[in-house]
Amino acid sequence: MKKQLLVLLTAIFIGFGVNAQVKTTETTVLVLIHSQNGGTYKMAKAIAEGIQDYPNSKAILKRVPSINSKEKLNADVEKLPVATIEELVNYDGIAFGSPVHFANISAEMNSFFSQSIPLWTSRALEGKPATVFMSAGSGAGKEAAILSFWNILASHGMIIVPTGIMGTATLDKTVPQGNTPFGATSLAGSTGTRPSPSELNLAKEQGKALARAASGLKNTESAKILKTTSVESKVGFDINKTLKDNNITLPEAPKPVGNYVPFTISDHKVYINQVALKDGKILNPGKIGATVTDEQAKEATYQTMLNVIAVLKEACGGDLNKVKQCVQLTGYFNTTPEYTQHAAIMNSASNLTALVFGEKGKHARATIGAFSLPINSAVEIQAVFEIE
Repeated sequence: MKKQLLVLLTAIFIGFGVNAQVKTTETTVLVLIHSQNGGTYKMAKAIAEGIQDYPNSKAILKRVPSINSKEKLNADVEKLPVATIEELVNYDGIAFGSPVHFANISAEMNSFFSQSIPLWTSRALEGKPATVFMSAGSGAGKEAAILSFWNILASHGMIIVPTGIMGTATLDKTVPQGNTPFGATSLAGSTGTRPSPSELNLAKEQGKALARAASGLKNTESAKILKTTSVESKVGFDINKTLKDNNITLPEAPKPVGNYVPFTISDHKVYINQVALKDGKILNPGKIGATVTDEQAKEATYQTMLNVIAVLKEACGGDLNKVKQCVQLTGYFNTTPEYTQHAAIMNSASNLTALVFGEKGKHARATIGAFSLPINSAVEIQAVFEIE
């Protein structure tokens, strides 16, 4: 009897332990907008309200940067924090809001996504749920605008959450409404208060649907991690498979052009310095903030980190699975004196390192502006790795 009771209690405690492990953290959803006169902002608040209504979910409302310094924004919109393209990877789901400009998204939102190439090449947004809502003056082109936005999200491999027929049961059909099966919109130029109560209700439902999708995916991923942890600890994390799965091809490790070696190893630490060499030439040479754009600088940083990993592979005797930890990355950037976005550029290297090495890729980091760098490279990276 005692033995049976002990077995029963053990089973109960194991059950509680499993439940404690799979209990998820808060689902965080970004609501990112461009809004000049406040119409999209009002819809965004309703989206955020719907997100908050879903259990254990949190909405964060931000705006994209203005591309016209003379643009006068609605006072409430201007107070919103400005998002960076790199931070999109930090959220469990994203709701994008924009005014309709000629059956398309706004120039500001388009400019924001033009910086997303490093996220695209590293597949950083793949599998992340997203939804789109808009504010349209007359309503003309609203569905085409949402679908054009979907093209961008689909290119990033994001999971698109549409509205379908949600909210139509309570729709006020006595006045024109901005409902679509793709996403909520507001007919800002139509009669009556805009957004209308029906438009705001649909936006709220859309926000709740996004939170439900984001939470569900997050719970699924957490369950997968719990299920595979013991297996991974036995078979190990295969970096070669990660490179293949993410279509990452390492270049040939650059050869020294002076009286030095490409790496040194001391006490299981590998020390590496590389610049933005590609096919024997410097990629996007010059000074950031003058002749080199931020996008070109991020591309050069990504290439420099590829060079670092290629040299690291040589240091590991061809087997990157010998890497135990990325200890430190230091980025040096050839910039104008007033330039301040070094950290945003360095994210291209950090994101690649985390993607390739997983938990082993989490590192300490420093970014430094320089008056010049060797052979006019826009970037140089110093890396320290621990190996077996």
